[in-house]
Amino acid sequence: MSRTGKGLTTANGVPLKVSLMRTNRRNQIRAFLLVAPLLLFLVIAFVMPILDMLKRSVDNPEVHTQLSRTVAQLQDWDGDSVPDEAVFEALVQDLKEGAAARNLGLVASRLNYEISGMRSLITKTARRTGRIESGPYKEAVLDIDEDWADIDIWRLIKRESNPYTLSYYLAAVDLKFDSNGDIVEQPEYLQIYQQLFVRTFWMSMAITGLCLLLGYPIAFLLANTPLRYSNLLMILVLLPFWTSLLVRTTTWIAILQQQGILNDIFVGLGLLDEDSRLSMIYNKTGTLVAMTHILLPFMILPLYSVMKTIPPYYMRAARSLGARPFLAFRRVYFPLTIPGIGAGSILVFILAIGYYITPALVGGQDGIFITNFIAYHMQTSLNWGLAAAIASILLFVVIAFYLIYNRLIGVDNVKLG
Repeated sequence: MSRTGKGLTTANGVPLKVSLMRTNRRNQIRAFLLVAPLLLFLVIAFVMPILDMLKRSVDNPEVHTQLSRTVAQLQDWDGDSVPDEAVFEALVQDLKEGAAARNLGLVASRLNYEISGMRSLITKTARRTGRIESGPYKEAVLDIDEDWADIDIWRLIKRESNPYTLSYYLAAVDLKFDSNGDIVEQPEYLQIYQQLFVRTFWMSMAITGLCLLLGYPIAFLLANTPLRYSNLLMILVLLPFWTSLLVRTTTWIAILQQQGILNDIFVGLGLLDEDSRLSMIYNKTGTLVAMTHILLPFMILPLYSVMKTIPPYYMRAARSLGARPFLAFRRVYFPLTIPGIGAGSILVFILAIGYYITPALVGGQDGIFITNFIAYHMQTSLNWGLAAAIASILLFVVIAFYLIYNRLIGVDNVKLG
C-alpha cells in the first residue's frame, strides 16, 4: 500500500477504496454461491409446490378449452330459456371433436363436480353425436337426452367457462353456486368439510396442550437431574425416533383395542367387566393418544434446551428472599421457560394439523383429520382442485395462527436452543 496523488493505493496501484469494494463483492458472490444450492432446493421443493397448489385451487381450464365453440355461442345467451340452434350445433361439434381426441373425460369430470350426472350425460351424448350429420341439432341432441333442456346445465357450462373459479374454495367450506350464481350452502347431508376443519383445529390444539402438560415435567427433570440420569432420560425421549412411525402407530392399536393390553389390565384389576371394555381406538381418543405420544419429543426438546440455560441459582435466590417453592417457580422459573413453550407449541401444532398417517390408521370415522380428505381427493376422487383448495385454506389458517402468535407473544421470544 502506498500514498499517491490519488490517495491511498494498493501495491498494484489500484485505489484502496476500489480494492476494498472488489474484495467485498467477491466475498458476497462467494457467500451467495455457498447458499445457492440451498436456495435452489427451497425454491424447487417448497416455493414452487405451494405456488402450484394455489394455482390449482382456482384453475379452471377444462370447460373453456374443451367446449370452446359452445362457450363462445353462450356469450349472448339470455340464461332464461333453452339455448338456440347455434349453441347446440357448437355443442355437437365440440363433442365430436372431443370424442375423436378422447379428451372429454376432464370436462365431464369437472362439470360432474358441480352437478351429479354430468359425466354420464356428456359421455353418452358424445358417443351418439357421430350419428348427427346435419341439423336441426337442437332436436337431435334433445332426442339423445332430454336433460339438455335443463337450463341449469347451460347456466353451469356458462359459469364454469371462466378460466378461474371459486367453486373449489366454496366446496371446501360446504358452499356452492346455485343455478342463479348465488352462493348457498350445500345440502346438509353433504356438509362435511366445516366439521372436519373444526375437528382438525381443536384436536391439534388438544394434542399441543397434552404434549405441554406431559412434556414440561419431563423437560424439567432432564434439565435439573444429574448428568448420568438425565442422559438416560434423554435416551428414553429420543427412543421413539429410532423406530418407524408406522410401528409406533400400530403398537397403539394393539394396546388400545377392546381386546388389547390396556383393557385386559383393567379387566384383570376388576376395574371393568368383560362386557364393558372401553372403546379407545378408531375414534378421537385413539388419535389423541397416539399423536400425543408421537409428537411429545417435539415439545420436550425445545423446553429442555431453554430450561438448561436457566441458572439454578435464580430459584435459590428467590427462595432465599422468602418465596415459597411454588411462588418461586411461578414468578421466576416459569416466565423464563415461555420461549421454549412457544417454540414447542408452534412445532407440535403445525405438525399435528398436517398429520395424515396416524389419524388414518387409528382415527376411524370420528378421528380423521381434514388432511385425510386431501389425500382422498388426490388419490381416489382425483379432484385435485378441491384438494388444493382445502390445503390452501389449511395453509392460510396456519399463517393466521402464526401471525396471532407473533402478535400476542412474539416470534423473537421463540427459542429452539
